[in-house]
Amino acid sequence: MKEFQLIESFFTGRAQSRKDVALGIGDDCAIVEPAENKSVVISCDTLVENVHFFPNIPANDLGYKSLAVNLSDLASMGAEPAWMTLALTLPEVDENWLADFSAGLFEIAEYYGVALVGGDTTRGPRSITITINGQVPKHSGLTRSGARNGDWIYVTGTLGDSALGLDLLRGKANCNENDRSYLINRHYRPTPRVLAGQALRTLASSAIDISDGLVSDIQHVLKASNIGATLNVDKLPLSHQLKASVSAETALSYALTGGEDYELLFTVSEAQKGALEIALAETGVKFTQIGQICMGGKLKLLLDKQPFEPINLGFEHFSD
Repeated sequence: MKEFQLIESFFTGRAQSRKDVALGIGDDCAIVEPAENKSVVISCDTLVENVHFFPNIPANDLGYKSLAVNLSDLASMGAEPAWMTLALTLPEVDENWLADFSAGLFEIAEYYGVALVGGDTTRGPRSITITINGQVPKHSGLTRSGARNGDWIYVTGTLGDSALGLDLLRGKANCNENDRSYLINRHYRPTPRVLAGQALRTLASSAIDISDGLVSDIQHVLKASNIGATLNVDKLPLSHQLKASVSAETALSYALTGGEDYELLFTVSEAQKGALEIALAETGVKFTQIGQICMGGKLKLLLDKQPFEPINLGFEHFSD
């Protein structure tokens, strides 16, 4: 199957229809028409086989995750998803694999209203590159640099599930079958917090998505904001499945350093705490206060008011 046949068979005609796409797949370039008084937000991620994902990952899940991690970047900026391009490199044309991959990709694209407007296919080691575009009202995008002394630190969802799911896939951990299924699914199919990000646009002082792990990612906020923070480790939101599968100390270490959760970490001033409760309640996304921004440039981890050092679990992340 040649390139144009591949595109026609698996991608053309399946893309989400949007009124702001003037010209989509089929020409040298796409033409889109951003809404008036909005800024375009752009992110790009590449996933490479044996670097970011195992060769035996179900193609449907890989299609889903490839877009989900990009959507998480948009969520951290408070953006509304709009358009994407896909560059797909394959060692060979496997029509069954392509059918499953494209089904997973379009499942999440349709849910979030993302239109595939172009891309490329080529032969080589399997890799997926997605460039995604979103929109935010002008001057309202969230950044990492707005955290201020006294702001409260929050995270959405639960932490550590994806990292334990990855260790289950590696054979480095064990648990019962029901918990295993849940944890692996959290690794394969993260939930980008798109609606929560949009709700936070006028409330949060800073935000970032948790891809490298809570400890690593909050450091990006602290550096950009030139500030410090204290995290209360005993307040970290942990799933029942995580707590049932490993020791309490190991669960906290997964939550702090595991990575690939794709939840949102954000800061909110004391004055906005009441509005936050109302805004996020409307999205249905659970969120937890885990610490506070403070002066200085250091991060302190406290458990029962005592310094806490996570266990070194030797994580090797499969995404940036």
